[in-house]
Amino acid sequence: MNRRMMIKEINALKQARNAVILAHYYQYPEVQDIADFVGDSYALSRKAAETEADTIVFCGVHFMAETAKLLSPEKTVLLPEADAGCPMADRITADDLARYKAENPERTVVCYVNSTAGVKALSDVCVTSANAEKILAHYQDHRLLYVPDKNLGNYVKRKFNLDLEAWPGFCCIHNDLTVELVTTMRKRYPDAALIVHPEAPLDVLDEADYVGGTKGLIEYVKTSPHSQYLVGTEEGLLHEMHKTAPEKDVIVLTPDLRCYDMKKTTLESVHRALKTNTHAIEVDPEVAQGARRAIDKMMALSEQ
Repeated sequence: MNRRMMIKEINALKQARNAVILAHYYQYPEVQDIADFVGDSYALSRKAAETEADTIVFCGVHFMAETAKLLSPEKTVLLPEADAGCPMADRITADDLARYKAENPERTVVCYVNSTAGVKALSDVCVTSANAEKILAHYQDHRLLYVPDKNLGNYVKRKFNLDLEAWPGFCCIHNDLTVELVTTMRKRYPDAALIVHPEAPLDVLDEADYVGGTKGLIEYVKTSPHSQYLVGTEEGLLHEMHKTAPEKDVIVLTPDLRCYDMKKTTLESVHRALKTNTHAIEVDPEVAQGARRAIDKMMALSEQ
């Protein structure tokens, strides 16, 4: 089936099933372009909850579709590729966290949304890359554990001088960024502003002109006066940057900034998901209740 026919069938199936397609910024451009909504993982999950669609096709990775199911338990949530996972989320399990809590009952557990429902369920509050600073600042007087990303955790720890232990997990894409790479690219593009996602190591973040989550990086490119940017996050984000600020020159720091799990989703797998109802996400009700409690706490603090 050619691409034009594939898109036509996807749209027909979407209408027949009263479905909505959500795509993360890190997806292939052609997947982003067929989506009803493109955004970061948590914003998409909230958008899913607001729609009147019966079926949600989440073009992302497993924890994202799981979060959408937590916020929309009555809806069918489909993940086009069942094995699209997240190595960072997998670096801590619910059993790992339960053991830690038993040994450290005084610690308040702050959980990055890039985690499994089981880990969320044992946490006190969730955060995203966009609201981590605001929410962690609320807990300045607490003894904290931050899971699973050591880089974002240590970045906020230092900023607010927190009593925080960071779980030794990381995004294997962002964590590979180095100061040496930054130095090389800045010599090549001396007029470019460096913008970096906070999942990168601290020494790289220290070199950045701006640090922010996916939405923040897009807004910075759109509104700041620079004409050229070196971008330290997954290459898929550049598609949205080109659309929102076509007059700006955006350059990914390295072609290695490519999440292979995100890139598993294709037009063909979106078509298959809509046609055959694969792969439907389910969350144990007891786990869902605990995870939703941590997410609701995040939402309440974000609105203060």
